[in-house]
Amino acid sequence: MHVSAAPASGGQAGRALRVALLGTRGIPAGYGGFETFAQQLAVRLVRRGHQVTVYAEADRQGLPDTWYEGVRIRHVQRPRWGAASVIGYDCRCLRDARQGYDLLYMLGYGAAWACWWNRRILGQKVWLNVDGLEWARSKWGHLARVYLRAMEWVSSRAPTRVLADAQAIADRYARLYPRGVPCSFIAYGAELPAVSSRAAHDLSRWNLRTGEYVLVVARPEPENHVLEIVEGHARWGGDWPLVVVGDVRPVTPYQKRLLALAGDKVRFIGGVYDAGLLTGLRMGAGCHVHGHSVGGTNPSLLEALACGNVVVAHDNPFNREVARDAAHYFQTSQQLAEALERVRALTASARQAVAARARGIVAQHYTWDSIAAQYENLMHAECAGIAAGALHR
Repeated sequence: MHVSAAPASGGQAGRALRVALLGTRGIPAGYGGFETFAQQLAVRLVRRGHQVTVYAEADRQGLPDTWYEGVRIRHVQRPRWGAASVIGYDCRCLRDARQGYDLLYMLGYGAAWACWWNRRILGQKVWLNVDGLEWARSKWGHLARVYLRAMEWVSSRAPTRVLADAQAIADRYARLYPRGVPCSFIAYGAELPAVSSRAAHDLSRWNLRTGEYVLVVARPEPENHVLEIVEGHARWGGDWPLVVVGDVRPVTPYQKRLLALAGDKVRFIGGVYDAGLLTGLRMGAGCHVHGHSVGGTNPSLLEALACGNVVVAHDNPFNREVARDAAHYFQTSQQLAEALERVRALTASARQAVAARARGIVAQHYTWDSIAAQYENLMHAECAGIAAGALHR
């Protein structure tokens, strides 16, 4: 397998392309990372003169196309097949997109096998975005994990190209699937809030004081190490409360263990889906703890850096690739407690330096305009039939 970074940004002349983004619930984004990515990329490609369609879930057939900032939204009914509904939906989207596009871009590899038909039989160019180590997530049962692990292998052969949003994921594909299709690395993006807005956010609804709480934004899943974070915060014993943003319901044994630890020092405030409110929580935090361990370039970590947070991140290749030297790292609850104490001891000038470094990383490597330019260049090169070797360094 060939692995590359995308061609350098800066624009590339070429004809207008017809691109379809599949594998999302639709835009405007209101659910997760893929939806945000689809919205940010699609809108920017349209501004650059391309025709972009984003496929969106519908609860019934026959809904007409709608438009969002120049992007066509095509509605496809999601079947009611239980756990297989997402796969069925992706297959219906691939079937609908079998003509009229220069390139199909599927987000996620749950239906990787179905991409083979569009590529091999219909002759379409099909890209597939691999979202970290999806098969390793604890929310999946044994059979689902086996299936997703198999789809990871299929994804190295069925599409025209694999896209990874972290270099560590691209390197892993090259190591495991050396005979697979080309794999390119283009990161996820983030927006930089204005520094002047830091003091403008009202935290009174949560009874929080600016700079005096530890923030976690994560789904309550073991691979996000929320339990270890709670334990590390307790070991630390500082007076900053731990605020966990995420929909924690007493459904799974893991969630029940978390809620049993709730109190004045550990506050589970539920999901915060208003982007402005969430930005306010980030910008007011004294520290942001990021426990994710199986993703690629994680949106939550990027957004924390963009807000100039002092970050303590789980020590793994994905987080180190993104945060670099702008974060402290932990693997155990004791290491987290020690990191929190170091963070609390930072002087005001040291905090300003950390914030500048964090925001500088985002500005240099992760702006959406830069990400869109890299995608546009790679799309032009792919659709122009440039030899695969010419796309790699």
